[in-house]
Amino acid sequence: MRGGHESVLVEEAVAHLAHAGVRRILDGTVGCGGHGLALLRACPDASLLGMDRDDEALAQAAARLAVFGERVHLVRDVYSRMGAHAEALGWRTVDAVLLDIGVSSPQIDTPGRGFSFRADGPLDMRMDRRDRLTAAGIVNTWPVEELARIFREYGEERHAGRVARAIVARRAERPWARTGELAELIGGVVGWCGGLPPATRCFQALRIAVNRELDELDAGLTAGVDLLSPGARIGVISFHSLEDRMVKQRFRHEASSCICPPGLPVCMCGKVARLRLLTRKPVRPAAAECAANPRAASARLRVAERLAAPAGVAAGQAASGRDRVGWSG
Repeated sequence: MRGGHESVLVEEAVAHLAHAGVRRILDGTVGCGGHGLALLRACPDASLLGMDRDDEALAQAAARLAVFGERVHLVRDVYSRMGAHAEALGWRTVDAVLLDIGVSSPQIDTPGRGFSFRADGPLDMRMDRRDRLTAAGIVNTWPVEELARIFREYGEERHAGRVARAIVARRAERPWARTGELAELIGGVVGWCGGLPPATRCFQALRIAVNRELDELDAGLTAGVDLLSPGARIGVISFHSLEDRMVKQRFRHEASSCICPPGLPVCMCGKVARLRLLTRKPVRPAAAECAANPRAASARLRVAERLAAPAGVAAGQAASGRDRVGWSG
């Protein structure tokens, strides 16, 4: 893996997550260890469980975080399984969860990984190279309707149907193998009208499909909230609207009490809020960070805090601020 990865919104993540009393930190996308390094420095009594499905990223994180010795535990796995790995350490709850969603700079900048349309490489895009599904497998075997769906839903590509039909027509002659040839075809179909390069949205859609990223995010948000101790916080950094929308909607759902249809005289659902929103709008990088690292420009951070169990609160009644307790020790 060439190059390094410059973590984004590090100061902002630390400011929201590194509070006094933090003892157990779970970084579900530890990558090369940038956020983990900053959090461990800010929380001298804390241990870190860092997870990632990319073996090369984990190797870099291990080297970068070695100075913290036994305070660091690294695991190669998807972050939706964080509960099982926390339990293996004897952690019933954690005091902070961080998820930095998306592809890393080393993955993009290594042509052999096949994530980028800017440099020719194999159509791979797997974050975990133990997985069987690749981008080549998708464009060479999926039906045109399914290709159009992922380009439309995951890439928000308005020419999704045209791109899908062109891919299927071309593969009838010879199978797809390289990122460069696919990017060239997409560019010919979509054209360049300013803004993003033509292949951006379709390559994003393929990457999301290969790695099941939206399913993973949905399951990971559930696992993360379930693990939080009362007063603990979860922060999610996302880079495009699909992810951010999922995080916003999940946090809002978890911060809501009764969700019964309007007009019922009493609550029937029994839902009680589990989170308090700490960022009504996403935190964005400062101009200086975007200037130093242009890839940070699309990043956004949302943070929420776990409420205490609402003992004595009636079903459907929102938990109040006095129900919250401090950080666990």
